[in-house]
Amino acid sequence: MDILTIIALASIIMAGLTIAIGAIAPALGEGRAVSTALSSLAQQPDAAPTITRTLFVGLAMIESIAIYSFVISIILIFANPFWNYAIAHLGTGGR
Repeated sequence: MDILTIIALASIIMAGLTIAIGAIAPALGEGRAVSTALSSLAQQPDAAPTITRTLFVGLAMIESIAIYSFVISIILIFANPFWNYAIAHLGTGGR
């Protein structure tokens, strides 16, 4: 197995792990945030506008983690800086 194949394999595996962890963690966080917000709304219905506004801001921040993970995985697959280094130093033959 040449070095370019190893770099490709590592990039694809790391991109998959990045997306997996980057999607699971925000999903759990969003579920917990919504659960807590609904519990708060059930206890204090008069504070609904404040709770809802705070919930949406918090959900946007949580969702940004998933978006950052997606961007990192795309960079690993399509714009990996190790590709240029390996191609420049090893040539296209992978020797």
